[in-house]
Amino acid sequence: MRILIILIFLGLNSKAQMLTSVYFDYNSARLSRDSEKKLDSLSRLNTMLKFRIFGNCDVSGTSDYNKKLSENRAHAVSAYLQKKIGRNIELQSVTGLGKEKQINDNSTEELRRKNRRVDVFIDRVMAPGEIRAGKAFASFFSKKISEMKVKDTFSLPDVNFIGGRHIWLPKGNKVLAQLAGILKDHPSVEVELQGHICCDYDNFDGEDLDLKTFNLSFTRANAIKEFLEQQGISPSRIKATGQGHLNPVVYPERKEEDFSKNRRVEIVLLKK
Repeated sequence: MRILIILIFLGLNSKAQMLTSVYFDYNSARLSRDSEKKLDSLSRLNTMLKFRIFGNCDVSGTSDYNKKLSENRAHAVSAYLQKKIGRNIELQSVTGLGKEKQINDNSTEELRRKNRRVDVFIDRVMAPGEIRAGKAFASFFSKKISEMKVKDTFSLPDVNFIGGRHIWLPKGNKVLAQLAGILKDHPSVEVELQGHICCDYDNFDGEDLDLKTFNLSFTRANAIKEFLEQQGISPSRIKATGQGHLNPVVYPERKEEDFSKNRRVEIVLLKK
């Protein structure tokens, strides 16, 4: 338990926000003992924090039923935390999202289970005017593949996206063509594309205005994956994932330049 608290604290000092989730049985809003242990760890954090709580469901049942069930789950978490937290932690909001904002499809029981959850967004209270900069990664093009280490993360400079969409700005075309060329020249290389969003702090992920789904960070990464496939790169060499809003380059965003910097995709070397 102590190790978990330390890890959460260290994460909060390196990032503007963190997310933890607890999971529920089918058709249930009762906390398991494992979930209670995880919430106990959150309640013992000593820094000044704000918690925002969001309940979720899988797609079983009607919209009205799932809205109520997600609210019951969110309030179960809120009520448990309320008994535990000190004055340094503020429960800022408690919301049931129902089944309308799925971040996983429901094709398997494991994915349905992941949709039966409550997300707790943890925000560190910031001083007036404070801006936190996330970790800046070196460009993928700054090193030779032979000099890179597996699992290292790199930026894709100038690859930024239109707000609310998975379409990158024109300046990214040259960069992505260069990326395709490197992957063609190194056929053993495998990568993960990690998508990010800005601004939407009421959800883990943003709405893709074109697809009407709430997985914008994923659809941005997947758009680049599809582009690389069109250039002849095998899909087995590329993994696309969505990181939501939890790793901003600039937080909070105050101007369009900040928004644009956070609408990005980063690349992780999986194999070389």
